[in-house]
Amino acid sequence: MTIYMDKECSADLPFDWEDIAVKVVEAVLDYTDCPYEAEVSVTLTDDAEIRTINREQRGIDAATDVLSFPMVSYEIPGNFDFLEEEPADCFHPDSGELMLGDIVISVDHVYAQAEQYGHSLLREYAFLLAHSMFHLIGYDHMTEQEAAEMERKQEEVLERLNITRDL
Repeated sequence: MTIYMDKECSADLPFDWEDIAVKVVEAVLDYTDCPYEAEVSVTLTDDAEIRTINREQRGIDAATDVLSFPMVSYEIPGNFDFLEEEPADCFHPDSGELMLGDIVISVDHVYAQAEQYGHSLLREYAFLLAHSMFHLIGYDHMTEQEAAEMERKQEEVLERLNITRDL
């Protein structure tokens, strides 16, 4: 597994954010039985930059907590079977890893939402990573049913890592 990590903001998180990213990414891939080694990019930024990215990429002129940019389109969320027939462009030509996509997280939102929801920065950060990872493997929350399923899966992954709401 390869995780490219970049921090493009001055705010710090009071834990090893890179180590937590590795643990959450691995946990989601294990949870979904991903049969491939994977490649993911994680970038930490601030509200101003994520607002710019959101405006340029999605046409939404507002800061947000996390953006996910999947490299693969899934017919069935979390089902990797179709990749056997896919063209090789979803696999890195050198490493052979499945290129899942990019995650961009606003550290400003991590702080604000941890306070708003009454849990730790660690829990909020890990939640946003898990949420985004599920987006990268085809899950969405456009309907109530999809949102409930995605929420359940995120919580199960975080429970496996002992990253609970009371932290």
